[in-house]
Amino acid sequence: MGEISTGFATAVRLIVGLDADLLEIVALSLRVSMTAVLLAALTGLPLGAVLALYPFRGRTAVVVLLNALMGLPPVVVGLAVYLVLSRSGPLGFLGLLFSTSAMVLAQWVLVTPIVAAIARQILADLWSEYRDLLRSLDARPWQAVLTVIWDGRVSLLTALLAGFGRAIAEVGAVIIVGGNIAHFTRLMTTAIALETSKGDLALAMGLGMILISLSIAVNAGAFLLQTLARQTHG
Repeated sequence: MGEISTGFATAVRLIVGLDADLLEIVALSLRVSMTAVLLAALTGLPLGAVLALYPFRGRTAVVVLLNALMGLPPVVVGLAVYLVLSRSGPLGFLGLLFSTSAMVLAQWVLVTPIVAAIARQILADLWSEYRDLLRSLDARPWQAVLTVIWDGRVSLLTALLAGFGRAIAEVGAVIIVGGNIAHFTRLMTTAIALETSKGDLALAMGLGMILISLSIAVNAGAFLLQTLARQTHG
């Protein structure tokens, strides 16, 4: 118990004192996850819009698959990305393995189905309201997509926050493709796992406290955005 108390006190001092190593790990974690979420927004939002607005043969199967991909095991994604980026893989010539780019790619694969699936549900509800109006105005497909995305922008932010929450807390995929290299590919989750195994509870607890704070902030933000969206459309 005394060791835990000491570790907790040291962790607080690291946070309050803005420890350089701790800040470096947090900054890299935020940069990787936010980049992955941005890429997921650029791909997942249009995909969700297309699935919500336009019927086509096999759409139900695509939606079911997309929902299934929301629960992708991170270690499987990490393995798949590793095989793609390894020297014998199709993208091995890029030399991205064990880099921040590889971690961004792995998180993007994990986050995109979440963003697309949530966006599809949100935009499907909006499309039921706007469909007749947009058709009467002879709106082109891309115009209809942009219209519902813009009108649902507040609600869609919840999809991005959900994706960010998944990305920032992920450990299995990034440790496989990133290698957990100090000062280069070490994120909060991978550092917590490493420092705990080494017995350095102070840094692990400090990072854990920051990670929990981020999780609470993300969930609070999602709740506030959902409340705002209901008030806007209410």
